[in-house]
Amino acid sequence: MTLRHITIALSFAFLPSIVVANGDGDHKKNAKDYKKYHNWHHGDHKNDKMMGVSTRKAYAYIKENNLSPKKKIIVAVIDGGIDVQHEDLKNIIWVNKDEIAGNGVDDDKNGYVDDIYGWNFLGHPDGTNVGPENLELTRIYRSLKPKYDGKSEEDISTADKEEFALYQEVKATYETDRAKYSQILTQNKQLLGVLPMIDAAIEKELGKKEYTLAEVKAIKTEDEMLKQMVAAKTELMTQGVTIADLEDQISHLKDYVDNYYNVDFEARKKIIGDDPTDIKDNKYGNPDVKGPDAYHGTFVAGLIGAERGNGIGIDGVADNVEIMALRAIPGGDEYDKDVALAIRYAVDNGAQVINMSFGKMYSPNKELVDDAVKYAESKGVLLVNAAGNDHTDVDKHPHYPIDRYNGGEVKNMLTVGASSMDRKKEMPGEFSNYGKQHVDVFAPGVAIVSCTPESLYHKGNGTSYASPITAGIAAMVWSYFPDLTAVELKEIIMESAVDKGKKKVYLPNRGAKDKVKIKFDELCVSGGIANVYTAFLLAQKKTAK
Repeated sequence: MTLRHITIALSFAFLPSIVVANGDGDHKKNAKDYKKYHNWHHGDHKNDKMMGVSTRKAYAYIKENNLSPKKKIIVAVIDGGIDVQHEDLKNIIWVNKDEIAGNGVDDDKNGYVDDIYGWNFLGHPDGTNVGPENLELTRIYRSLKPKYDGKSEEDISTADKEEFALYQEVKATYETDRAKYSQILTQNKQLLGVLPMIDAAIEKELGKKEYTLAEVKAIKTEDEMLKQMVAAKTELMTQGVTIADLEDQISHLKDYVDNYYNVDFEARKKIIGDDPTDIKDNKYGNPDVKGPDAYHGTFVAGLIGAERGNGIGIDGVADNVEIMALRAIPGGDEYDKDVALAIRYAVDNGAQVINMSFGKMYSPNKELVDDAVKYAESKGVLLVNAAGNDHTDVDKHPHYPIDRYNGGEVKNMLTVGASSMDRKKEMPGEFSNYGKQHVDVFAPGVAIVSCTPESLYHKGNGTSYASPITAGIAAMVWSYFPDLTAVELKEIIMESAVDKGKKKVYLPNRGAKDKVKIKFDELCVSGGIANVYTAFLLAQKKTAK
């Protein structure tokens, strides 16, 4: 490998979609190791000078006024799995008291055997589980390829024009992205291979094994090979990239190449074997709510309700809450059918809030999700939905699930974009989706610390984390004011959002050289940041007799 390849690899080393989805930094045992980021999202925009949701201020007000919650709220987390034994979660996990664990019998006759903590919609009854999956565009490409491969516009009937256009769109994206990720994977592997040589050369030049970025930058040499090594090491150190980071990146890139963009990979067909378009073909799944990768779901659950005041880990937003674990989101894209079944399970088993920190570009069986959302609406359940991490206007490019049926508005869905601790131009997360019509509010989603499996903690970014913080606000307020309807609660969270106005902020656009400024109230319906303190006060005012 030549040193020229190092430069190419570095330019692609950390793709936004991977960083956003998986966080950054090393796993830590103690959440407080993250210092300034630990629980920052609970801060107050005035008292603490950061755009948190004022959780501490809200609980101080509750204590001062001797208020007590009236109802425990069940929040269903539809995600990739939850470590229900995590030290900061085990005491707030929902338990199906009508089911006897491990007896192989559907004791409560709800159609699910041994569903103690919820249900895994990504498994076989024999206990095997789906891990990674295709992206939806890969599935669409695979299904349409036999019909349209090799055909041109002239070969297509009028009735098939729209479907053929979809085929051409997904084919182009599939082929371009698969080639891109394959190239980056190769380059990162090559970079990993030469890192020991780079380190050895720098150590020899400086005469020591430990050195600073400034010392590397200060190296002067006429040796072209060493110059490129210094440039590579400088970029790596500037980005904070370690060998462990690069190995982790390579693992994620392999998922893209081997699973997400691979028409020959069909995990569901092999493990579950159902018809993913038929909602009635639902005799699958198992009670393993953790599954093979519970990182994301555990992180989400922690933000909603990690046990408050126990002296360990982090504090969730809601303190009178139970978390129902529903595994329906694989690595890759979810199936509409699994999402629909998970929503229905949550509603039928008592959840009042459902957090949905997932999404995709295509929804071929959207009607299944729409019917489930309508069912939730009829039962007074609030859905809280992540806006997505593609720094895209979802008014123009939908991110599914979306708050619209065919011909109607979803009144019980709250869609959330991600904000940072900054009150100024950097307030929106640079990765966050936005939309004046389809994103309702923003909430903290940058540099957020939460729970990860095996009682560990981690820091990450994403609207996936803004959504559960908002779901926690909803659960907390609802526990004190249970007579509110889901629609009323949504309206209260939006109406009470803080920092509304015409302030100019940077339009989310990761990596753009020329940042564009926009008025913050053009990024979402409410024009502000969700806040539990102001939401509590508004709910108190609206319910006063």
